[in-house]
Amino acid sequence: MNATQKDQIVAADFVLTMDAANRVIPDGAVLVRDGRIAAVGKSNTLCAAEPAAEVTYLRDCLMMPGLVNCHMHSGFLRGTAEHLPVWDWLRLHINPMHRTLRPHEAEAASFLCYAESVLSGTTTTVDMWRFMDGSARAASAIGNRLVAVPYVGEHPDYNYFDTLDDNELLIETWHGKGDGRISVWVGLEHLFYSDEAAQRRVVEMAKRHRTGFHTHCSEAAIEVAEFEKRYGKRPMFVLDDLGLFETPRAMIAHAVWLDDSEIALLARRGVSVAHNPVSNMKLASGIAPVEAMLQAGLAVGLGTDGEKENNNLDMFEEMKAASLLGKLKSLNAAALNSWTALRMGTIMGARAIGLDHEIGSLEIGKKADLIAVRTDTPRMTPLFGEGPYFNLQHNLVHAVRGGDVALTMVDGRIVVEDGQLKTADLRALIDHVHEVAPGLFARRAAWLAEHVHGSVQWTGAV
Repeated sequence: MNATQKDQIVAADFVLTMDAANRVIPDGAVLVRDGRIAAVGKSNTLCAAEPAAEVTYLRDCLMMPGLVNCHMHSGFLRGTAEHLPVWDWLRLHINPMHRTLRPHEAEAASFLCYAESVLSGTTTTVDMWRFMDGSARAASAIGNRLVAVPYVGEHPDYNYFDTLDDNELLIETWHGKGDGRISVWVGLEHLFYSDEAAQRRVVEMAKRHRTGFHTHCSEAAIEVAEFEKRYGKRPMFVLDDLGLFETPRAMIAHAVWLDDSEIALLARRGVSVAHNPVSNMKLASGIAPVEAMLQAGLAVGLGTDGEKENNNLDMFEEMKAASLLGKLKSLNAAALNSWTALRMGTIMGARAIGLDHEIGSLEIGKKADLIAVRTDTPRMTPLFGEGPYFNLQHNLVHAVRGGDVALTMVDGRIVVEDGQLKTADLRALIDHVHEVAPGLFARRAAWLAEHVHGSVQWTGAV
């Protein structure tokens, strides 16, 4: 929404603010002015106070903040890299794909994934991908908020990823663009995919550009042993020794195999975590100690991971999986309750990426990033948004699916309305991926035919 547009009141049966009190407003509304939230309250009160505003009534809907996906990879390998543990999966499917990926294919993947994201209620995505000029163009067109993190492999054995030069150019070209919706961080695929000079440069770049740093770590148990072998320490202490936690913001994806001392270290250093429950189950990586992280004060957001290891980008499903895994991990049915899962998907996810002052809750002054979820579905029935049987939070976490999203707004601009993408031709995006996907798969198959053991995984070892 720009300054020439009228003020807009968006009203719904319920407004879930996700403020500090998790306030729910029956017959609520949000006043949107110049892309930001100017007021939140009862719809009749706001309409009376702002008679010149354009009013949209979302009947049979619940309004809430847009979801924040803290770790995702664009792509279109969905359903083609199955039933393997993470390191074999990387060696035989993912790294060979990166060796043969081309920029136009990467851009097509981002268009498709960002469309899927906004259609299912995700307004902000942290995407670790390649050739991210195309990703930035996709976000500019689709209208989502993007934290772009290039897949960087800065080591002679991993020369098929983006480089830190690519990363720095992306920062200089795109950081702050897209009406401020696009941010660029410094990325590393994994510490082992970089040499010492690269590790020093990562820290220097993030500090100089005052941006964040993001990497995968402690996803599988085998990593812990390899860190002990190489450095004589557990992974988080190694990252700390290398100065990677001195960057303006650091976020670790997965963090499945942390011990108590590492959790305490991350808490002291203010490092956040992107928890990927569905991916961690699918790749048999393990169950992250999320309850312990939360108790230590860490900002733990949720991520879908990529389309190939999930196999969708539905953050409602991710909230449910996080809650269920939390209960299974502790064998406590009360663990990681619905409010906690909702906060991980909204305001805590925003905090994990350093944007909780701008997004993650429906509060005055924040960006108008909001979604409306249909309440007239079997999944949401019965719905009690007040009174002794209050179940709104439980239904959102354990029943709703991304397809129940009726409206998605980012920066006050409607990008999904009546469940339909408004900013691009969805059919054309799907058709384009069908056109380009066979070429990528053919090149990958040709490469694997010449390298039957797959790609080198970790330095000097197959």
